[in-house]
Amino acid sequence: MEQNNEHRVDLDLMAEKVNLLRERIGQVIVGQDNVVDLILTCILADGHVLLEGVPGVAKTLMARLMAKLIDARFSRIQFTPDLMPTDVLGTTVFNMKTSEFSFHEGPAFADVVLVDEINRAPAKTQAALFEVMEERQVTIDGTTRRMGDVYTIIATQNPVEQEGTYKLPEAQLDRFMMKIVMGYPSAEEEVDILSRHQRNTRLMKLDDVQSVITRHELLQLRAMLGKVLVEESLLRYIVNIIQLTRQSKAVFLGASPRAAVAILQASKAFALLQGRDFVTPDDIKAITPAVLQHRLVLTAEAEMQGFTPLSVALTLIDKVQVPT
Repeated sequence: MEQNNEHRVDLDLMAEKVNLLRERIGQVIVGQDNVVDLILTCILADGHVLLEGVPGVAKTLMARLMAKLIDARFSRIQFTPDLMPTDVLGTTVFNMKTSEFSFHEGPAFADVVLVDEINRAPAKTQAALFEVMEERQVTIDGTTRRMGDVYTIIATQNPVEQEGTYKLPEAQLDRFMMKIVMGYPSAEEEVDILSRHQRNTRLMKLDDVQSVITRHELLQLRAMLGKVLVEESLLRYIVNIIQLTRQSKAVFLGASPRAAVAILQASKAFALLQGRDFVTPDDIKAITPAVLQHRLVLTAEAEMQGFTPLSVALTLIDKVQVPT
């Protein structure tokens, strides 16, 4: 692939930061390499992340660690059934001394926000995040307040336990760039986990982890995405995948144009993480399942046959001819 030197990206900063990130993550979490790459891809592509996994696979630890590695304001919101929108966004309070109303910011006003067990809050509270996730701003009492340039939400949810949970509406799911599933570690990785605990009961704490990227550096890395080369054949490849999700008999609701943009941005970020300033079909195939699986709504017949959105997404991706 021929490339114009005027458009090439200086990848030294990217390589240095990515190596440091992976090294620091490896000091705290064993394995989950693919999950780490996808989360880093999302953060670099300026997208929100939905982490799903059974209890005990370190979802919250992973999210808090990612936030810790970025030198930015961090807040954590534990979603519960009695949580109100004002508990998330903040509220306007009357000051008796000044006889004026003042706004008290909620935990949503940070650079990196961890929303733990997002499916435990009712729809009204979940809807409080709609505007802030899409437009990086909130409107309260007629006043619009903007978030910072690196604003990112990392949410977690448990796919197994249904009691006391509320299904996320499709409109909110579509605002997450990726849904990343954290599975169980392999046998070797689990032995490594036990060995670490056996050698040292006081493993590295999050408070001891030093940040790797500043807000300014993250914005610099995000600016690199505009210089990553994507051939027109790859743009058509992305569109063909999206179109197929709308034509499949197994899918009731296919992917939107927002999903196509998410695939484009995420594939560019993934390419940068691999040390390249151009996108390949493999980059697109690597990130597309995580971009599509929470956006596809299957037909009742497909669900009865045991299909899942992920399995359907993988099948559809394989059906599209890869550009050469």
